Amino acid sequence: MDEERRMMMFCLLLAAFSSPVFTGEWKANVVKELDALVTSCVVVPCSFTHPKGSLPTTKIRGIWHRSAHRDQRIYFEDSTQVLENFRGRTRLLGHLGQNNCTLEIIDIKDHDNGPYCFRIELVETELSTTDKFSFVEDCVKFTMLPDPPKPTLDHPKTAIQGRPYTVTCSVTHTCPSHVPKLTWSRDTTDDDEVIEVHRETRFGYWETKSILMFTPKKEDDHSDVTCTAHFNGRKTSSQMLTLYVKRSENYNHIIIPTAAAIGTAVIFAVFCIFMVKKYKTRIAELQNQEGSVWNRLSRLSRRTRN
Repeated sequence: MDEERRMMMFCLLLAAFSSPVFTGEWKANVVKELDALVTSCVVVPCSFTHPKGSLPTTKIRGIWHRSAHRDQRIYFEDSTQVLENFRGRTRLLGHLGQNNCTLEIIDIKDHDNGPYCFRIELVETELSTTDKFSFVEDCVKFTMLPDPPKPTLDHPKTAIQGRPYTVTCSVTHTCPSHVPKLTWSRDTTDDDEVIEVHRETRFGYWETKSILMFTPKKEDDHSDVTCTAHFNGRKTSSQMLTLYVKRSENYNHIIIPTAAAIGTAVIFAVFCIFMVKKYKTRIAELQNQEGSVWNRLSRLSRRTRN
């Protein structure tokens, strides 16, 4: 039993020391494909590991280059060694000392499709490096978009007058450093509310949402509400909905006739009761009168006999 336990511990230690975490092998995690909007920007998520473990940013040199040509650099700390077409358009968003090699490219051109790869150089002195590695198996390429994607609108089919109504506008993008701005054609009031949400939906793709909440009026029926997405690079796209406002439930057409009918019935019943009482009173009076006449006739009849 002890022998089996020792063998199990040995296997666990062997697996631990052979893993990338402990050996610090050359490894990069780069998104493989991204949509890139021409004239806008794109952010390439990237992280890496290396055999030296933890090093400060000053001891690490990061380079992005064309996959087939390491000397054709699109990013380097010395801009004079960057391809002229990319100078001033690329930068690292993360810290190399934190193993973050995320790249931003702005003012996207229609020929910036790539692929591009990351290269790391571990710096010993300003003039020498100890280790270097190009992650040519983990490169990114772009699908160029000449036009921006249209926003998506999510909303109930029908609005009800006087009741809260919510419309959600969302758009997907690949540049979280310059988030698209969503605007509404509707003039908001103090009673209206707009909430903005930004989140990552999948590796390299982000979603921006604008949630509009308002209370429709009858004047809003058949009006148009438009959501416009303003992308970095001055490109825009829009989506529109036509608002159909249903009047709030009104039961006056039932209540008023019913109340009138009940009122009429009550009045008629009171009238009937009054007439019945009057009729009974009249009959009683007539009966009393008949009795008096009969009594008089009886007395006269007795006198005549005498």
